[in-house]
Amino acid sequence: MDQGMNVILFEKMPDGELRIIEERTWSMNMITALEHVNYIVVGSREYEAVEGRLNVDQGKLELLLVPMRTEE
Repeated sequence: MDQGMNVILFEKMPDGELRIIEERTWSMNMITALEHVNYIVVGSREYEAVEGRLNVDQGKLELLLVPMRTEE
């Protein structure tokens, strides 16, 4: 059975600091979809996925996201 994987989404702030957006379990289908996407929508905000890291020690996938500019 698909247990999924814990994924942590980090937002890179303008000053270079990292802020955790969320942490949740993703299905393997969602993780596989990362091979085909460059943008992720979380909390109605669009982010560009710029980097990913597999943290083997914690058993988590960490994604670095940069917010997309929205025209107001």
